Amino acid sequence: MTVVTYVAYLLLSIGLTVWVARTLSRAGRVFLADVFHGNEKLGEAVNHLLVVGFYLVNLGFVALWLRGGNRSVADTQQVFEALSYKVGTVLLVLGLLHLVNVYVLNRFRRGGQLRREQRPSAPVPPHGWTPPAPPAPPAPPVAPAH
Repeated sequence: MTVVTYVAYLLLSIGLTVWVARTLSRAGRVFLADVFHGNEKLGEAVNHLLVVGFYLVNLGFVALWLRGGNRSVADTQQVFEALSYKVGTVLLVLGLLHLVNVYVLNRFRRGGQLRREQRPSAPVPPHGWTPPAPPAPPAPPVAPAH
């Protein structure tokens, strides 16, 4: 029964991790485009890096947690209890990581908005052409002092 619990835990946890990563990646594109002021290439690159980091952290945690909180599993009831404990913990970690990511990106976004608001307004564009002033006449020579 322990092996059944391990297999079910891995399938559920990996499946949930992939689903959450894809959902966040898809929904995060618009948010990241705003964070990076419409620079879609930079937004996509950061989105991809966030997804890779998300997978690494979550799948690493899933692997480490395989044995965590382990009690012997002898019957079906204990399989469900162990799965709920393990998968529930993984979901809490997924949620916390998501909140941290959103918090950090929102702080970054707000900082950019504040910098844009404090920037002086753009100068008024020219309305015509003004010819240059004629050169000034040369200065009279100065007599040397004795």
